[in-house]
Amino acid sequence: MVSSKTSAGRSETKATVSPGAVREAALTLFAERGYHGTALSQIADVLGIRTPSLYNHMKSKQDLLRDIIADTTEQVWADYEQAVHSVGDVVERLRRAARVYALRHATHRREAIIVNRDVDSLEEPVRSEVLELRRRHAGAIRDLIEEGVREGRFTEPEPTLAAFGILEMCVSIARWFREDGPQSAEAVAETYSRYALRVAGLS
Repeated sequence: MVSSKTSAGRSETKATVSPGAVREAALTLFAERGYHGTALSQIADVLGIRTPSLYNHMKSKQDLLRDIIADTTEQVWADYEQAVHSVGDVVERLRRAARVYALRHATHRREAIIVNRDVDSLEEPVRSEVLELRRRHAGAIRDLIEEGVREGRFTEPEPTLAAFGILEMCVSIARWFREDGPQSAEAVAETYSRYALRVAGLS
């Protein structure tokens, strides 16, 4: 392990710092304090290095936010596509779509909090790209409900509101779920998938 002395005389450990470690520290601090409430010096302190040394492993604080939000949003869409792929029954597609979204918010809580709170801090064009992908996801959930209504499987007369309700219900998991709580992430996701069918008016 290679160490050097900072100007303050404290030891700076080089071997433990990497782009992944910087992102991990940023994830925790952004989730706890918000993007604007987090200074690069605080990220450096977590890693035990000087602030200028961060630039050996990142470009800017904005790039950290961009990578976290863009990657997470893309993963949410990939989760959805995988969940509904080759599933014929519309009720099962909605159940799986809700389950995977709920599960992500239980297992990636920091990312979920940052995406839903700090998206407006993104610079263009990334902000518009992220928001468009989120609209696509919401539209896909709405389309499932509309399809189910046409088939007589769902009875909800306002599919757009129902889709919003399902998504917001799942988003809230990131704010209260704890790994050491009484239910596992999988159990919570399964329960919320059943709630989603009720919101859609399963007949």
